[in-house]
Amino acid sequence: MPNLKIYVDETIYPTLRTALVDALPPLRDVLCSGLKVPVSACQFAVIPVLAMPDLPGINMEIQILQRAERTSAVLTELCVRLRATLEGATGAHVAVRMGTIDPETYVTLK
Repeated sequence: MPNLKIYVDETIYPTLRTALVDALPPLRDVLCSGLKVPVSACQFAVIPVLAMPDLPGINMEIQILQRAERTSAVLTELCVRLRATLEGATGAHVAVRMGTIDPETYVTLK
């Protein structure tokens, strides 16, 4: 159930829009292979935001379900790979945050 949101400063969004669109499939590949989930489990959004000029232009936030094999080291390496993919595609500095959700209390309707 990876839920990935990419928040992009509205001042750089217009020039990065095409690069962001092109980066989505590789990001999904990295996420799905790293978490061992099917493509159908993913939810992605790219959202232009009003951001402060002294903060990263792109913030990637990811929520995933907890699993024993998803250790801190595994998730950190995944975040590094995702960040490198998005920075390589856009040339912008990217901050990444990942949080886990308890699968016993998580509810979703698709």
